[in-house]
Amino acid sequence: MLARRLLLGAVAGATGTAVLNLTTYLDMAIRARPSSQMPAEAADELTDKVGLPLAGEDDGDEAAQARKTALGALFGFATGIGLGASFGALRPALRSVPTSVLAAGVGLSATVASSGPLVALGLTDPTEWGAEGWVSDLVPHLAYGLATVLVHDALDLE
Repeated sequence: MLARRLLLGAVAGATGTAVLNLTTYLDMAIRARPSSQMPAEAADELTDKVGLPLAGEDDGDEAAQARKTALGALFGFATGIGLGASFGALRPALRSVPTSVLAAGVGLSATVASSGPLVALGLTDPTEWGAEGWVSDLVPHLAYGLATVLVHDALDLE
């Protein structure tokens, strides 16, 4: 039963992650803003801390940058899928909570789960983001929360 709940939540979290990415890319297209380098910087920082080189002797800076970008994206997918799995496990205890409140809670949890490590690594300071920065961060995460909750509940046939 728990395995089914985790799997169902992971599928919902993967869908939520796709919605988060779509929302982010839509924002980038509308406002003509560049993609964030923060995930790649976090990957670089984390691989340095564990002593994992991103480029071999025959690789150049281009290979290391490609690996940083890929690892940053993979960390994002792992966060979204993992948070979805956690939601799936907790959902039975939250049956009486309205969908809108759940969606906001899951979305805000995603914000903390993605930004928390960046803050801990000293790569960003949310107190310096300003209103535009907060909106750019919160809107996709809230879209993630809504998609994750709605997909989970649509697939949950119990």
